[in-house]
Amino acid sequence: MRIIAQEDCLADDTRRALLDALAADMRKRLGTHVAHEGSLILYEPDLAAVAASGLSRPLAEDLPEYRIVDRLATGTRWATVEEPSSGAARRIVFFSIKGGVGRSTALAACARHLSQRGRKVMVVDLDLESPGLSSSLLPDDRCPRYGVTDWMVEDLVGNADEMIEHMAAVSDLSELGDIRVVPAHGAEPGDYLLKLGRVWMPRVTADRATEPWPRRLNRLINALEAHYTPDVVLIDSRSGIDETASAVVTDLGAHLVCLFAIHGAQTWTGYRILFEHWKRAGVVKDIRDRLQIVAGLVPEIGSVAYVDALRQASWDLFGECLYDEVEAGATAEFSFDLAEPDAPHQPWAIHWNRGFAALERLHGNEVVVDDERVRAVFGEVFDGLDKLTPAED
Repeated sequence: MRIIAQEDCLADDTRRALLDALAADMRKRLGTHVAHEGSLILYEPDLAAVAASGLSRPLAEDLPEYRIVDRLATGTRWATVEEPSSGAARRIVFFSIKGGVGRSTALAACARHLSQRGRKVMVVDLDLESPGLSSSLLPDDRCPRYGVTDWMVEDLVGNADEMIEHMAAVSDLSELGDIRVVPAHGAEPGDYLLKLGRVWMPRVTADRATEPWPRRLNRLINALEAHYTPDVVLIDSRSGIDETASAVVTDLGAHLVCLFAIHGAQTWTGYRILFEHWKRAGVVKDIRDRLQIVAGLVPEIGSVAYVDALRQASWDLFGECLYDEVEAGATAEFSFDLAEPDAPHQPWAIHWNRGFAALERLHGNEVVVDDERVRAVFGEVFDGLDKLTPAED
């Protein structure tokens, strides 16, 4: 930890003396938490640029002119939220605090459903550390030449533009519409671990400017949309609160973020950490109307009681962290009752099914997809997405 002060303080003996006293007090009070190599005070000509270089927030509510800046190694922040994409395609992110909640299977089923309604669907596998969504949608011999990691690595050296047309393959699940799948890696993954280590690197442009990797990822999605012209882009995020998920949830301009939940302490603790972080950063209003709880793997026995308990926990959390406080006789800008059907805390339930629990692939002749069974499992999610992505006339 260091103090960063305006450069003109160097010419002001009084302000320099105050800063030196502050630095001495910080060393005494904070011990090993402050820098011990070199000066504790850095002088910069543009404090606004310093604040923009990392995760910035006020030191205290009554001291807005003093800010804490966390400089992050990967360029991901969780506390900066891009506005919804202005392109024609609707971007929908599937995210979960933990894995094993049926998120990827649900995404595949949603892609098929939207295709049946005549939509052009693009599926992008951004669970880069655990790739595999594409295998449930594509036969092995149809995997495209390149994937997301290939593009991200080649983009660092300016060789990525011609890869776009070789990054998506058509799924057998396409029916009335069209499903194109962009995998995490191409047909020949090569040394995938080495590629993965380069994905998070910033790109240095010809004029020596730095483009963080989340912006590069957004540029990739823009290029894919421009080339393939989908109506809907379904994006599978990595689970957990980490750098990859941060870029997918907050930096890609999603129109909807489906938050998958299993009723339990781990789920709600994780989402509370995330929501409270957004509150502290002052960006909660930028994203709260794009969130939607999805109840994954609702058990066959006791399903009503299970969903009721999950709804209550979801409402409690949203009420504490995301919804506006409502005074007696007042109308809140963003607040919902427990039973309000279109509220973001109201779970879209996915009903656990033995057949889908064991399902690994949804293409070719390996499985016959029963439409009635699919709707029984995923119907509430389908209905929710239909409101966001109306079918063609």
